[in-house]
Amino acid sequence: MSSVREIARVVGVSPATVSRVINSDPRVAETVRRRVLEAANKARYVASVGRRPTTNIAFVYTSQPSLGSTYDTAILQGLSDGIELMGLDLVILNAGRNRLDHETYTQMFMRRGVRGAVLRATADSHLICEQIASEGFPSVVVGERFANPRVSFVHAESRPASRTAAEHLIDLGHRRIAICVNGIPDSDHADRLAGFRDAMKARDIEFDDRYAFQAWARRDGGTQLIRQIAAMSRPPTAVFITDPITAVGAFNEARELGVRVPEDLSIIGFDDGEMRYIVHPAMTAVCQDAVAIGRAAFEVLHELLDRKSATAVPRKVLRTWFEVHGSTAPPGQSATIKGSRQTTGQSRRKSTQKE
Repeated sequence: MSSVREIARVVGVSPATVSRVINSDPRVAETVRRRVLEAANKARYVASVGRRPTTNIAFVYTSQPSLGSTYDTAILQGLSDGIELMGLDLVILNAGRNRLDHETYTQMFMRRGVRGAVLRATADSHLICEQIASEGFPSVVVGERFANPRVSFVHAESRPASRTAAEHLIDLGHRRIAICVNGIPDSDHADRLAGFRDAMKARDIEFDDRYAFQAWARRDGGTQLIRQIAAMSRPPTAVFITDPITAVGAFNEARELGVRVPEDLSIIGFDDGEMRYIVHPAMTAVCQDAVAIGRAAFEVLHELLDRKSATAVPRKVLRTWFEVHGSTAPPGQSATIKGSRQTTGQSRRKSTQKE
């Protein structure tokens, strides 16, 4: 592992200048700062905290934090499996909040004692991930894929399994099929929408834009989805929900409104782990192992930290699969959705009056 003096010798500056750069001192010329950081990243220099070398690996939000999501929780579990084996520590950072105005991302990481980063990305944070990669700091992205050859990422391909899911509904006889995607765009949800549209196009079914919904990846997102569907004059007979917790919220609200699953509404969800088994009936779902994505992300990051020379960035693509459970069936009488809602509302009022 290189020292400040070795970096100074390579760049041709004083050790004090290297220290100023690493400690985010703004009183260093931009050209010198870039040269020092490039040399530090190539040498895999790790800043020290006090007099002890750091062992921090960072999970970094490059956009809106989503720590409560099932996906992020599973990613962190997978990361922790590898991190503990290597005797490292995990910290969680927000790239927007933690970086000072005058410093690069590399300087921010060095100042926080981070030696490598797993970047949680969405569609609107590509530039941040590409900037970190261009600085040469060891990093791997989860939640997005990139055409940029400098960006390392781990990705679960969900388009083929999503197409299979939509074909399953079509084969059951459904034609009025809705889809609900996350309100925050990312390549994962775009793939699921693309797979859905692939199936509809291949079967010559024209998609009605009224059946395209967006919802936040929260339980109340699923609640609002079912309420919107129940209020439609011609509701869909099936829906594909591309986020796990949104799907769980939809199951709960369907039960509250008296919408029978799958008799009135077939539901296909997406599952990062075992959420499909905690609802009734068990959820037909496109599935991925998000814990395995976390493990793979650490493996790629570890490879980046260990490499001695610049080669093609490592990437991993994992698979998703489709499972049929009890939440899908041939279409029934969809008009019962509206009737069930009215009946349920009347029952609630009667219950309130008795109390």
